[in-house]
Amino acid sequence: MWRMRILIANDDGYLAPGIAALVEACQGLGDIDVIAPEQNASGTSNALSLTRPLTVHVAQGGPVQGFRFVNGTPSDSVHIALTGLLPHKPDLVLSGINQGANMGDDTLYSGTVAAAMEGYLFGIPAIAFSQVEKGWAHLDVAARVARQVVESVLASVRERPPGQKPWLLNVNIPNRQDADTLPWAVTHLGRRHASEPVICQVSPRGETLYWIGPAGDAREAGDGTDFFATASGQVSITPLQVDLTDHAALPDWRARFAR
Repeated sequence: MWRMRILIANDDGYLAPGIAALVEACQGLGDIDVIAPEQNASGTSNALSLTRPLTVHVAQGGPVQGFRFVNGTPSDSVHIALTGLLPHKPDLVLSGINQGANMGDDTLYSGTVAAAMEGYLFGIPAIAFSQVEKGWAHLDVAARVARQVVESVLASVRERPPGQKPWLLNVNIPNRQDADTLPWAVTHLGRRHASEPVICQVSPRGETLYWIGPAGDAREAGDGTDFFATASGQVSITPLQVDLTDHAALPDWRARFAR
C-alpha cells in the first residue's frame, strides 16, 4: 500500500522543541525523515554552504532519537536530503515549528521558510509553520494546528496529477490555548517598517561589536494581510512564490535600455 513520505526540517536546530512537536504531530500520516541544522540557523534565508564540506550525524536517545542533523543551514539540510541522502523523493516537505513569526518581510530572511522553499524548488509541495510569539507557549496546540493543516492538504498531494505545479504555504499560528479552534485566513504578506538601529557594544578587548537591531513594526497590516489575521485571532496561511521579477515594470525597463 502506498504511504506518503514526509521530510521535516527547521531552522532552530534539531534539538528545538518545535521540530520534535511537529514530528510527533505528523505521526501516522506517512513515513517521516527528519534532517535539520545542528545549531540554530535563524535568519540564514536560502543560504547554501558552498565553500566547505558538510557532515551528517544521527541523534542518539531522547525525543530526537533518529533525527539527522547537518552542520549547515536549513537549505543545506533539505538540499542534501533531496540530492543524495534520501533514497527516495518525499511527497511533502514540512519546516518548523519555528519560535517566532515569519510574516511580511521576515519571509525573505527566514530559514524556516527557506527550508520549505528548498523543497518547493525541487518540485515538492511544502509548508512552513511558525508560532507568532517566541517562548514556545502552547506549542502542543500549535502542533495540532499543523496536523490539521497537513491533513487538509493531504488528499490534494496524494491525488496530484503528473505535471501539476507544487505549492508553498507559510503558516503562522497564534500562541493561544484555543489555537486549534481558531478560523483560518488565506492571506498575503504585509510589510514592516525598516529595522531598528544597530546595537553597538564594546568587547573586553576594546573592539566594537554590532548586533542587528530588532525588526521594525508592521507598516502594511490591513485586512487581508498575515499581520492582520494573527492579530485578529486567526491562523494565517499565505501561499508563496519564488519569482521576484517585477513583471509590471518590464516594458518600462525594456524601453529604457532599448538600443
